Amino acid sequence: MEELGRILIADDEDVFLSSTADLLRREGYYCDCVPDGPSAAQKLRENQYDLLVADIKMPGNPELELVKEVKEKNHGLQVILVTGYPSMGSAIESIGLPVVAYLVKPIEIDELVTHVSEAVERSRVYRTLESTQNHLQEWHGKLERMRVVLKENPADIGLVPVESFVTVTLNNIVLSLKSLKDVTEALARLTDDQNVCHLLNCPRMNTLVGVLRETVEGLKKTKSSFKSKELGELRQRLEAILEEQA
Repeated sequence: MEELGRILIADDEDVFLSSTADLLRREGYYCDCVPDGPSAAQKLRENQYDLLVADIKMPGNPELELVKEVKEKNHGLQVILVTGYPSMGSAIESIGLPVVAYLVKPIEIDELVTHVSEAVERSRVYRTLESTQNHLQEWHGKLERMRVVLKENPADIGLVPVESFVTVTLNNIVLSLKSLKDVTEALARLTDDQNVCHLLNCPRMNTLVGVLRETVEGLKKTKSSFKSKELGELRQRLEAILEEQA
C-alpha cells in the first residue's frame, strides 16, 4: 500500500498510543509513537512529518509547549490535539496555534480518520508551495548572477552562453509546472470542490500550455544550433508534460 503520509503520535496512555497507531497504519499512514513532549520534540527535530497527534496533558506539555514549538520551528506541520479531560482553557489556548482539530477521548474512528486525511493534505500543500517558492528564488538568484556578469563584463557576452540561460529557464518552468499541478490536485482533494479546475485546463493556463508548445517546437528547430544533451532532455520532459494533458 502506498504511504499516505507520516504521522507522529505523542501520548502517555499506552493503549491509546498503540491502538491509534495500528488504526492509522491500516489506513496507509506511517506512524511513530512517543510517550511525552520532550521525546516528540526530539522526533520532530530528526524527521519530517505531515501531522502531529498530541495529548494535551501528557508529561512535558502542560501549557501546550510542544505545539507552540511546532508553530515556531516546524512551519506547515498540522496538529490534532486529543484529551480525556476537555476544558475551556485548553480549547481557548489552542486558538492561534496550528491546531486543525480538538478531539475528546474516546474518539470516533471515522472522525479521526477524516481529520487526519484533511490535515495531511494541508501539510503537503504547504510544503509544495514552499518548495515552489524556493525554486523561484533559486531561479531568480541564477538569473541575477547572469545579469551581474553581463553588467561587469559587457564586452564578453560569451561568459553567459544562450544555452546556459535557456537551460536554467526551462528547467525551472518544468519544476514550477509540476509543483503547481501538485498543489492544484491537492487543493481539489482537500476541498472536494468539483468546481476546482485541473491546472492545465484553467483558462489562464491554456495560454501557458500554448507557450510551452511553441517552446518545444523552437527547441526542435534549433537543436542543431544548440547541441546540448541537457536541452534535449528538457525538451523531452516538456513534451511528456504536454502529452499528459492532451
